[in-house]
Amino acid sequence: MPPRIVGLYALAQMERDGEVHGYLLSKRIADRTQGAWCPSAGTIYPSLKGLVERGLARRLGSGRRREYRITPKGRALLRKVRRRVGSGASRAPDLLPLWAEVAGTGDVEGLLLRRLHRSLDAISATLASPSASPGLMARRARLRTRTVAELSSRLVELRRRGPAVRSGAPPRRRRGRA
Repeated sequence: MPPRIVGLYALAQMERDGEVHGYLLSKRIADRTQGAWCPSAGTIYPSLKGLVERGLARRLGSGRRREYRITPKGRALLRKVRRRVGSGASRAPDLLPLWAEVAGTGDVEGLLLRRLHRSLDAISATLASPSASPGLMARRARLRTRTVAELSSRLVELRRRGPAVRSGAPPRRRRGRA
């Protein structure tokens, strides 16, 4: 089984910073999620152990504080994941209908709209923060321009279609039109 998000995040941190330890990962995840998730040692250390068992990371030192370093195999996995994520080609099943049920509603569209709203809020907050470099700012600006254009065209398309059609029912005809 491939590593889950904690393992992949750990690999990314190792790639960026060299050695990392479990407490540091837990703190960084809490910081990145603005306190929404602070994984316990029972989540972090089994993930790190799995990375070592798969040859994706190497454990350094002994004693109480163990540090971990990414291996070439771990770097290769990160490249593969980044290519897949960047291309949009994922083999992962779409679990959104299940999440809609967990959320207490079968309304997948409503859940998607709430996610979009949260994503737009996160984008606004990110854009308001200072950027690291002029190159990064330029890349963000290009991406933002393309994204806004695509969102605009998709919203126009959704407006043309009218209300959402449910479960295979034929679309209703509007009054006054043939």
